[in-house]
Amino acid sequence: QVQLVESGGGLVQPGESLTLSCTTSGFSFRHYAMSWVRQAPGKELESVARITNGGSSTSYTDSVKGRFTISRDNAKNTLYLQMNMLRPEDTAVYYCAKYPDPVYSGRTIEQRGQGTQVTVSS
Repeated sequence: QVQLVESGGGLVQPGESLTLSCTTSGFSFRHYAMSWVRQAPGKELESVARITNGGSSTSYTDSVKGRFTISRDNAKNTLYLQMNMLRPEDTAVYYCAKYPDPVYSGRTIEQRGQGTQVTVSS
């Protein structure tokens, strides 16, 4: 079955960096668009970044543009999120998510992992 396992979260100070990883199995990773989504306490799930199956196209929510970078290594079946200049408002549980197609435009995620906590606080 599809498995998405996030890692790399933690407690950091404002302005610091973290890199999240998502190790996948149970499906042909290179054939599907992927995403990072997050949920802060008391808030709805928010799409943070998306990437097509080959990595040629990405998109970001406005609040993370210029600070976060999504990438993937199809040979390792792994998705990444490099997060720089972290802010307290980035505090959330971050989930790796899978789309049902190679592209994300007009699609809804069909599965996500268990999540990893990111806390930004001084």
